[in-house]
Amino acid sequence: MSKVIDLSKTVYQLYKEDPEVIEIMKEIGFESISDPAKLNTVGRFVTIPKGAEMKGIEIEKIKDEFIKRGYSVKM
Repeated sequence: MSKVIDLSKTVYQLYKEDPEVIEIMKEIGFESISDPAKLNTVGRFVTIPKGAEMKGIEIEKIKDEFIKRGYSVKM
């Protein structure tokens, strides 16, 4: 059974469910998300799609990376 990532949840919620999400996001281009202060502030209200929009990262690239790592992506 594959892991599921729900992109409607905040980054903080996803981290609490599966800490590996942060490492994957860091590799995609969200370098600062591994900073505990950012994760505990911005991460509590930003979703991955919103963060992607702010960073100029295509959501399809993010979805593809999670799928490649064995996740099912839920919007």
